[in-house]
Amino acid sequence: MRTKYFVTFDSEAKQWKVKKTGAEKASGLYNLKTEAIDAAVTFAKNNQPSQVIIKNKDGKIEDERTYGNDPYPPKG
Repeated sequence: MRTKYFVTFDSEAKQWKVKKTGAEKASGLYNLKTEAIDAAVTFAKNNQPSQVIIKNKDGKIEDERTYGNDPYPPKG
C-alpha cells in the first residue's frame, strides 16, 4: 500500500501544507506552493512506495506523482 502525501492550501494559515494520510498534523507549512511540492516529493521518495497528490487552492486535484514500484496489473 502506498503512503499518500497531499499538498493543499490552508486558508486559515494562508500557507501551503503537506499532510500524510492518517496524520493529525501537517508535515510542514510553506509560503510557496513549489516549496510544499518539493518537500512532499522528498518525503515520498524517502518512504516508497508513495504518492504525492497536489491540489489547487480550490481543492481540485492538479497533479499526481507516484514513487516506487507500482505493479500493474494490481494483485487481487
